[in-house]
Amino acid sequence: MASSLIGVLKILFTRDLTKLREEISRYENEENLWRVAPGTTNSGGNLCLHLIGNLNTYIAAEFGGTGYVRDRAHEFAGKDIPVAELLVMIDRTIVDVNKGLDEVAEEQLLQDYPQLVFAEKTTTEYFLVHLAGHLSYHLGQINYHRRMLEAG
Repeated sequence: MASSLIGVLKILFTRDLTKLREEISRYENEENLWRVAPGTTNSGGNLCLHLIGNLNTYIAAEFGGTGYVRDRAHEFAGKDIPVAELLVMIDRTIVDVNKGLDEVAEEQLLQDYPQLVFAEKTTTEYFLVHLAGHLSYHLGQINYHRRMLEAG
């Protein structure tokens, strides 16, 4: 097991992005991926795009210098992207997030995260842990979305 926070985060992000890949590939009816279930506001596909955009912005681009430019509006408005394309995007995100985390020095963790994301500055450590929780939260929503729409 990893002994540093960065090592732990790499394990968690890889684990949960791999689970995201599995969830997206488990939609039996690809149209369901883009349906908004009653009582919800987002489809599983849009939540997937949101997670990809979020992690590529705040880890891969910020620390890994990937040059990723986020289109947050498209994360929630984009539709009918083939599952195969989403899976490639997830795979690329796994690689880029890990490369980005490799660039974070332990001493940076207690420094301010370079971007102001919330109302007040946070440490890099706090923000990276927040991103792991954000991924897990939406991953659970995608799992529930898939099971709700494909029950029976």
